[in-house]
Amino acid sequence: MVNLIVDLDERFDATAQEHAIAAIVGSGCTFDERRGAADATLAWIDETFGGAWSGEAYAGSTVAALRDGRAVGFATYAPEGLRYRWLRCVATEPGVGIFGPFGVNASERGGPLGGALLQAALCSLRTRGYRRALIPAVGDERLQRYYVERVGARVVERFTLRDGGEERIRTIVMASGSGTNFQAVLERVRAGTLPLEIAALVCNTADAFAIERARVAKIPARVVARDRANESRAAYDARLLEAIGNERPQLLLLLGWMHLLAPSFLDAFPDTINVHPAYLPFDATRDEVGLADGSYIPAYRGARAVRDAIAAGSAWSGVSVHVVTPQADSGPILVRMPLYIEGLSEAQVLERLHTLEHDLVPRGIMRWIYER
Repeated sequence: MVNLIVDLDERFDATAQEHAIAAIVGSGCTFDERRGAADATLAWIDETFGGAWSGEAYAGSTVAALRDGRAVGFATYAPEGLRYRWLRCVATEPGVGIFGPFGVNASERGGPLGGALLQAALCSLRTRGYRRALIPAVGDERLQRYYVERVGARVVERFTLRDGGEERIRTIVMASGSGTNFQAVLERVRAGTLPLEIAALVCNTADAFAIERARVAKIPARVVARDRANESRAAYDARLLEAIGNERPQLLLLLGWMHLLAPSFLDAFPDTINVHPAYLPFDATRDEVGLADGSYIPAYRGARAVRDAIAAGSAWSGVSVHVVTPQADSGPILVRMPLYIEGLSEAQVLERLHTLEHDLVPRGIMRWIYER
């Protein structure tokens, strides 16, 4: 992977920006620029590029091209709060602004749209007072050449995402049910694509099939169940905290864990990731989330998210992988993806959601790792 630098000289002045916007409009698109991005654009980014880039677009400013009201291309600039390790060198120097992520629909590639969005975003960085633009973590050599030829980028840093010898993160999985996501994570660990050490499985139900999956994988499994008739919630929370603390985890994965964790637990283990079967908004104070078609659905939080979506006649559900906070299903989102469910039964929705979760959970874990 390489980090590229572009000098924001007169090639990116106000006149150049006017030309870039004119090229976007001339291609039959509407030009949109704003802090973050429109909800519909963020959802389109998820659908088109795999579920991670929308969080970066939300953290920055975005120029977008809309054709017939729907996004077909975007470029983000000046994102804030990202903690990727490749943003800890040149990116921290005075006068350096971050460019990206950046992408266009497959049908638009090879046309003028991509270059115009690239130019417009770099011009906006210059307008904000940045002298150089960092284009981070470019792995594809053709894309590297594109940046070199299009905007005069040059390589300033080289690095590997993974060197094969990095620390394996001591991880506890917490589950309450069949454990299909647990199984998917185990398979990625065995394949060497997730640098985790699954130290143990903790379940709060004795009949969870996840326990059998752990037995087959030769991973210690422990049941920490609550006796509701004789044990208070506070007493159970304290016992659960002790049980997890004895394992000394660096990361907790809630993969179908059906028990709301106490604030004291999360104070002790802030590095806790959950997978939730709904498409959630980045703003935790919002109770709705936008989709690529311009529609909105409720933010289905809580244990009945799928049933609530079906009962409401929602055409959409989805998956969000997020860091856990005391507010249920409201922590910072690592990756997310909408899923069209109109006309499907609950069983069909769950089957499709599980398939989506098996892909998104490892992506969310890797983003967390890259931002450690």
